[in-house]
Order: sequence, then structure tokens, then C-alpha cells
Amino acid sequence: MIYAPVLLPSFLRQEKINTDDLLTESNKLICEKKFELAVSLKLHNKPINEVLIEIAKSFLGTNYAANTLDAAGKEQLIINLQTLDCVTFYENSLVLARCIKKNRLSFDDYKGELQFVRYRNGIIDKYPSRLHYTSDYFFDSQKKHVLRDMTQEIGGIRFKKRIDFMSTHIESYPHLRENPGFVKEIQKIEQEINTRTLYYIPKMKLRRIASQIKNGDILGITTSIEGLDCSHTGIAIWKNKKLHLLHAPSPGKNVQISDVTLCEYLARIKKDTGIIVARPLEI
Repeated sequence: MIYAPVLLPSFLRQEKINTDDLLTESNKLICEKKFELAVSLKLHNKPINEVLIEIAKSFLGTNYAANTLDAAGKEQLIINLQTLDCVTFYENSLVLARCIKKNRLSFDDYKGELQFVRYRNGIIDKYPSRLHYTSDYFFDSQKKHVLRDMTQEIGGIRFKKRIDFMSTHIESYPHLRENPGFVKEIQKIEQEINTRTLYYIPKMKLRRIASQIKNGDILGITTSIEGLDCSHTGIAIWKNKKLHLLHAPSPGKNVQISDVTLCEYLARIKKDTGIIVARPLEI
């Protein structure tokens, strides 16, 4: 498995110690702490978007780590609540919120929900079964009644773009380099994505429709990078009556709330073209 370095006490640095077991226990403890927080704040009775925001804020300060899901070998359910990237941050916040709303508060409940959300139709079937593209993640989550794509409804326009980044950048994906058969499967997924009508909110239009975005909405930031739908993700959060981004920004930074508004954040990054908006559904 791929993890950020974890400093263990000297008495644990022995060959007999299974570090995977230690990491599992560490993740289990973090999970239990999130559920304890939920009980103390009585989150179960609150709307799911409020639950998601509270859990997301509890991750503030968590270290960023890239590629935490890309372990070598057979595709498996990787759990890492200790270090997060932009996807695993919103994903874990969503999964924990769903568990809390269902009042299913065990580590096994969390793992089951994580698999359900992370994989196409909730089934692990090799590397291509994981939801790699943000728009595909939202699409599959809508079919599973986890999220609702709000983009068109709140003023989005057609997102006319061919999605094929993974199959045209095989060198960037070890699993694709090592398994040519996976490339064909990814190409089929990309072809399916390209049959859909996608929508986005251009960043120049965002200020006018910002009031329709709610706390806890999950945002995919669309990009001008050829073949790619979104290059970043985060969670919408209102702060002092202004819309900000709660996210895991990049290597060297921790989970944080953007110091500027979402509009200003997007304006700073030339390749960012706008957003797609997915709203967590009540359970």
C-alpha cells in the first residue's frame, strides 16, 4: 500500500510488527473519533449537508498526500484517514456523513459505505471499477441516490469537451502501464462519459449564481487541460456570508478553508474554467 511516512516509536520498529495492521488500527481510531464527535454534536438529527460540513471541518489541518489510492497489485479498498488528497477528503467526509445519518457507526459500516461510494455500482472489480473521473463519480453517485448533480438546475451551461485523459496519458498511471487490458476498459468508460450531456458553471458566471450553492455541496473544478473534466475538488462552505472552498489543496499544504472566496480562488488559476455541483441526498 502507498502511505505517507508514519513515524513509529522505536520499540515498534521491529520486523515482527505488521505496519499495515498498525495503520488499520490508526484509521479505525480516527473513524471512531469522528463518530464520537457526531454523537456529541447530535449530528444524526441534522440535514446531511450540515453533517458533512461538520465532519469535513474536523479534518482541518490534516496533511495532504497524493496518490493514496494507487497501491501496487490487486485493486482493493484502501483506507487512509490520516492523510488526504482532494478526492479522498470530500469522499471520506461524504461517507462518514452517510454513516452518521444511517446511524451505522462501526468501522465495518464505514468500510462498506466507502466501497459503495468509491466504486462503480459499489463493486470492486479491478482498477477500472474505481470511479476515476469526477463527472463519472457524480454520475454514478446520482444513480445510487448518493448525490444529485445540481449544475444544470442552478444555471449551468453545456460542458462540451472530449474526456480521454487517462487513455491518452497511460504513462501517468502505473496500473494502465502494467495492464494493457485495463486501457481498453478505461477507453470504454471514457466513450460512455462522452455520450452524456455534461454541464458546468463558468467561473465568470459563478458570482451571479453563488447564492444557489449550499453548505456541503461537493464541487468539481473544471479544467482547460485537454481530455480532463476536473482537476480539483472540494466542498462548498459559507463563511461570513461569502462562498469559500473547503479542500485539501496540494502537496505541502493541509486541509483548509480557502483564504479567498471561491470566485477569487478560481480567478487566480488560469486553467480552472468553472465548477460542477453535486448535492448530498438525504437518507
